[in-house]
Amino acid sequence: MLTELGFPAHSRARGAEAKARKAAAGCKARRWGVERTQSWMTRFRCVLIRWDKKVDNDLGVLHLVCASMTYHQAGLLG
Repeated sequence: MLTELGFPAHSRARGAEAKARKAAAGCKARRWGVERTQSWMTRFRCVLIRWDKKVDNDLGVLHLVCASMTYHQAGLLG
């Protein structure tokens, strides 16, 4: 069903995981985009420790952090 929609299925049949680990022993581990982004967000203390009491303020800070990370990855910020 996932492949019909254009998404790669990341689950394997039983026993295939051990074979895949042996085959990919020389490959570097791949981190998912969400995990990587959350790791980058923890660099900002205001996101790591939620100081704001209002949801709107917290959401604004989150948008600011995401924009900062995007600009940094694009090479627009130093």
